[in-house]
Amino acid sequence: MSSISNRRDFLKTTGLATAGLCAIPGMTVAGDADTVPVVDTHLHCFAGEKNKRFPYHARAPYRPEAAATPAHLLKCMDGAGVDYAVVVHPEPYQDDHRYLEHCLNAGKNRLKGTCLFFCDRPGSLDKMAGLVKRQPDRIIAARLHAYAPGRLPPFDRPDLIRNLWKTAAGLGLAMQLHFEPRYAAAIEPYIKEFPKTTVIIDHLGRPFQGTPKEHAVVVRWSRFDNTIMKIASLPSQDRYPHRKIAPVIKQLTDAYGAERMIYGGGFNAQATPQSYRMYRDRVAGLLTHLSAGDRSKILGGTAARIYGFNTTT
Repeated sequence: MSSISNRRDFLKTTGLATAGLCAIPGMTVAGDADTVPVVDTHLHCFAGEKNKRFPYHARAPYRPEAAATPAHLLKCMDGAGVDYAVVVHPEPYQDDHRYLEHCLNAGKNRLKGTCLFFCDRPGSLDKMAGLVKRQPDRIIAARLHAYAPGRLPPFDRPDLIRNLWKTAAGLGLAMQLHFEPRYAAAIEPYIKEFPKTTVIIDHLGRPFQGTPKEHAVVVRWSRFDNTIMKIASLPSQDRYPHRKIAPVIKQLTDAYGAERMIYGGGFNAQATPQSYRMYRDRVAGLLTHLSAGDRSKILGGTAARIYGFNTTT
C-alpha cells in the first residue's frame, strides 16, 4: 500500500514507532507499530451543489457547494499515510445513500460507511436492510442526530427511537451518536437497553457545546462496556467558550482507555495530503500522556478491530 512509507514517517515523528505493541484479534502486529493501520473514522464526502447525478435532499440542513470526492479522499489518504477510512453519510443527503454507495464502491476495501435513516419518517427505516445487503460488510453504523432544534429524534416517542436502535442492532450495525450534551440524559436509556450494540460517540460528545456538568454525563458513559469515544472535530481554542481541549481529552482517555477510543477528521474539499496529516499530528500531540502503543490504538488499531477492516491483505 502506498501509504506505508508515509505512515512509518508519521509514527517516527510522533514517537509511535516502538516495539512491544499488544496484538489485536484479526490484525498482524509483530511488535512494530508500522503494522498497526491508521484509520480515520470520521469524514464526509459530497458530490457538490451542481452535481445533478447526486443531488442534495429537499430537507438538507446545509448544502456544501464544493465537491469532496472519493478520488480526492483516496489521494489524500495515500499522501497522509491513512490506510482505511469511514465515510460518515452526511445530512445533506438525508436517507438517500446513492452517493455514499458511489464512494464505497470507489474505495473498495479501504472505505466503510455509516447510514442515516429516520425513525419518524414513514418508510425510511425500511430501506436500511437493503443498503446493508447491497454493501456487505461496508456499512458499520446508523447515525442518530440530536444536535439542534429541527434536527432532533422524537424524544416524545421512545418507541420510535427504540425501533431505530433495534433495526440497526438486528443488522449488526453500531449506533453512532452526534449530539449536544444537553440531550445525553435522554439518550442514555437506549444505551442501557441495548448493551450488546456498540455505541460510537461522535466528536468527544461535543464538550464545548454544553456545560461541564452536562458533558459529565457523557464521560460517565464509560461505565457502559459497549461505548466507544471518538476524538474528532477538535474545537478551536480561539472561540467561545475558550476552554482548553487537552484536559477534556485527558479526562476521556482516563475514562475510556485506548481500547475504546478512535480518531477521525482532517478531510474536506480543500484538504491536501499535508493538511490531512497535520490534523492527525494535532490529535497525536494531544495524546502524549499515553504510551506509544495506546496512541497507535487510538489512531487506528482500535478502529480496525471494531470496524472489521482486513489488515492482513
